[in-house]
Amino acid sequence: MDRVRKSDFFSIVLVLCFVLNSLLCNGGVTSRYVRKLEATIDMPLDSDVFRVPCGYNAPQQVHITQGDVEGKAVIVSWVTQEAKGSNKVIYWKDNSSKKHKAHGKTNTYKFYNYTSGYIHHCPIRNLEYDTKYYYVVGVGQTERMFWFFTPPEIGPDVPYTFGLIGDLGQSYDSNITLTHYENNPTKGQAVLLLAISHTLILIRIMTIGDGTVGEDLLKEAQHISLGFGLPETMNSILPPRSGKTDRLSHSRIGTVLLIGHQAAQNHSEEFPKVNRTETPWLIVLMHSPWYNSYDYHYMEGETMRVMYEAWFVKYKVDVVFAGHVHAYERSERVSNIAYNVVNGICTPVKDQSAPVYITIGDGGNIEGLATKMTEPQPKYSAYREASFGHAIFSIKNRTHARYGWHRNHDGYAVEGDRMWFFNRFWHPIDDSPSCNS
Repeated sequence: MDRVRKSDFFSIVLVLCFVLNSLLCNGGVTSRYVRKLEATIDMPLDSDVFRVPCGYNAPQQVHITQGDVEGKAVIVSWVTQEAKGSNKVIYWKDNSSKKHKAHGKTNTYKFYNYTSGYIHHCPIRNLEYDTKYYYVVGVGQTERMFWFFTPPEIGPDVPYTFGLIGDLGQSYDSNITLTHYENNPTKGQAVLLLAISHTLILIRIMTIGDGTVGEDLLKEAQHISLGFGLPETMNSILPPRSGKTDRLSHSRIGTVLLIGHQAAQNHSEEFPKVNRTETPWLIVLMHSPWYNSYDYHYMEGETMRVMYEAWFVKYKVDVVFAGHVHAYERSERVSNIAYNVVNGICTPVKDQSAPVYITIGDGGNIEGLATKMTEPQPKYSAYREASFGHAIFSIKNRTHARYGWHRNHDGYAVEGDRMWFFNRFWHPIDDSPSCNS
């Protein structure tokens, strides 16, 4: 009799273990790593990373915006503080002695008692793919030289790697994030900077200028930026749109079509234009996350989700990156689009046609980390952690991409979260990491 009771007892315990394991897997993983909570402090204005270039009227804040959808044009932008100065850019290909000139436009603006410096925008067109270019702004002793790489030619199996940093700020933690990214041995050909403001998303292709990479990166990094939400700059310089896709909300790089979900009302027309045989990977960038299990900004993106999520499922978006919440979270492939006033179905369900939603607002914003989470962890949440960090999204070909997230407190090559992505159009099988992996 005792043997029977012991056998029954062990059977019950075994069943309970299976049930608990199933529940934990369905609810995803909340990281056991607990970051020491410290104040996030902005760096002082006299910090080295904010150093103004030497010389009278030297160009400041030099950066590059991708100047067309295809990746064969850039817009060089900079500011001169004391006088208008030259709006000319001299540029040339690596290993070439032939130099070219381009001329831009200059403007200023006023806001209450503030008057801006002289803001220069100079377009450079007809560049070659996958080519290193040098360029010079300024005149005389204030000339400053930088260089950049253009994106590779568009094609279905072009490998390309993105770095991802969200809600960066100008704090000491922000600088640590950038330094950690710069020392990552698998850093990207491009850096996607998300949620810098509520109206702007930038995608930046990393290049190096006349400063050191690391601390000076925060002050004046050289990138190619895809300007989502920059109509004043883009519309005043670029030629009329080609009719393929909206130049203010899309950009194609290699095998990827990137969409900035700021002009969402236009995407009912834009999504059908996506050619997945040409750009297999469809990535959406937005500010406020739709699937967020932190108490901070909880459900702030709900009205937009209700309106537009069905498009993401219909057109098989691969992944959506958002910031706004200052922490890290990765979702399962889920959707919540079945509801109508009759059926009452309003719970997210696993959906292999849906994107993975990644919140990466963990760059080091002055507001600090979001630490309070909803409990229990929702089933749609696969992994979450309140730490600062960055991520790497490495596209291998039309079917596979490797993703890894790196917390600042780890070694440069250590991944706190990882996933192999299978393309929703070309290889739409379940790519959810196993709960036992």
